[in-house]
Amino acid sequence: MGRRKKEPRSVHRENIVSAASTLFLEKGIFSTSMDDIAKAAGYSKATLYVYFENKEEIVGILVLNSMKKLYDYISSALIQQETTRARYDLICRGLVEYQEEFPFYFKMVLDKININFEDHNYLPEEQETYQVGEEINKKIKDFLLSGMELGDLRSDLEIMPAIFNFWGMLSGIIQLAVNKEEYIKKSMNLSKEQFLEYGFSLIYNAIASKGE
Repeated sequence: MGRRKKEPRSVHRENIVSAASTLFLEKGIFSTSMDDIAKAAGYSKATLYVYFENKEEIVGILVLNSMKKLYDYISSALIQQETTRARYDLICRGLVEYQEEFPFYFKMVLDKININFEDHNYLPEEQETYQVGEEINKKIKDFLLSGMELGDLRSDLEIMPAIFNFWGMLSGIIQLAVNKEEYIKKSMNLSKEQFLEYGFSLIYNAIASKGE
């Protein structure tokens, strides 16, 4: 315990958040107690409350972390100076890699996030999460507008609805491929990768111009 006292507060918080992330993935958020988190992280319950007021604060940090990681994946994909279709494929590949590396975070990104900050009854992480999400949306907006200007994407796309549908379809098909991998292999004779490639092409063709 002596060595722990010398460690920065951020190290303890990171240890606790990491343990909570594993438990949430295994048991779900609702079924995981602060006692469970303390035990998994190797802290007493009293010590746990020194670093976090409640479970909601831990969840808030995990959601923020998930958005930051997603931002990094999307930014990395879009920085490539390629064709519209190549950039789209990189986004899809980045999302698949993100899901494989951070399955719990991937699910959390799809959950409801707070957008009401007028009554001040919110965690600091919630507002930052919203801001990161807006930055991600801006990057996808720039991608769509660029594709439209180049004539690669349909000129009649309504940007904000298109962005939300874009996320919903891509994330939905990725999660479906994970949940139904055995069924897809047995009933369609397709690997998860083949199924995703087919689905990604369908989605792209829905937003591509007829000349594509």
